[in-house]
Amino acid sequence: MTIGPDGLPDVEPPRQATLSPSRAADFKTCPLLYRLRSIDRLPERTTAEQARGTLVHAVLEQLFDLPAAQRTPAAAADLVAPAWQRLAAADPTLADLVSDGSSPAAAADSSDQPAGHASPRPDLDTFLAVARELLSGYFTIEDPRRLEPAERESLVNAVVDGELLIRGYIDRLDVSPAGDLRVVDYKTGGAPREAFESRALFQLKFYALVLWRTRGVVPRVLRLLYLRDAEICDYTPDAEELERFERTVLALWRAIVQATENRDFRPKPSRLCDWCSYQAYCPQYGGTPPPFPEPANESVSS
Repeated sequence: MTIGPDGLPDVEPPRQATLSPSRAADFKTCPLLYRLRSIDRLPERTTAEQARGTLVHAVLEQLFDLPAAQRTPAAAADLVAPAWQRLAAADPTLADLVSDGSSPAAAADSSDQPAGHASPRPDLDTFLAVARELLSGYFTIEDPRRLEPAERESLVNAVVDGELLIRGYIDRLDVSPAGDLRVVDYKTGGAPREAFESRALFQLKFYALVLWRTRGVVPRVLRLLYLRDAEICDYTPDAEELERFERTVLALWRAIVQATENRDFRPKPSRLCDWCSYQAYCPQYGGTPPPFPEPANESVSS
């Protein structure tokens, strides 16, 4: 124990309980998934599709660093290879997700592959080409030369109910001259299935709640951009809906706290199970979860 300048014990303040949209959605989807990911913190193998999503997001962020007139499909395509080199340099494990040509590679790239159905690694040229195709899809639904985002990859957070910090990263926030907000999220997967679209909208409502509580403005539009199929999904929330959503988030958090205290995180089978990385630990697939961590990491993970 250290003594502070006032002569009293210097005690570290308790950690703020935090919750992000992805972890809240995990628990909503399957409590066991939340536990294995956030409490046990079991490693998950990054897939080529996930890495490509990170790459495309990075390029779209960098695209808006260019002068408006230079934000063209060709300019975006030119950003792909250098962006990948930077990502791979920061995380060398990413290089293992693609083939350098010395080992068998997939002739065509396949995304949305269920867990347990691994496809051959794409070769690097194919991997980058698909990223460029996704960016081409972006340009068919938006003209970035006519946009000046207020914020990109922005961390937003707010305290709700006086005790829970909710936070997350917004891909893009547009602000009109009149002060209207548009929250934009890029999706590199295919056209949304119902279960996936529900999770995506949950994430955007989470951001809308944070913005409303911190800025006093309900976003005019929550926009999902599906790049592969060049589709836009717009949603317009209102204050009454966000109040209900805030109650839902608080109820989820309290359920997480109770499940942690009781060491009771049960699987919740759904169509999303096919894409779960933790089937080997799930009783629904004949697996056994590891012993609950002791002492448990009981703070709500972000």
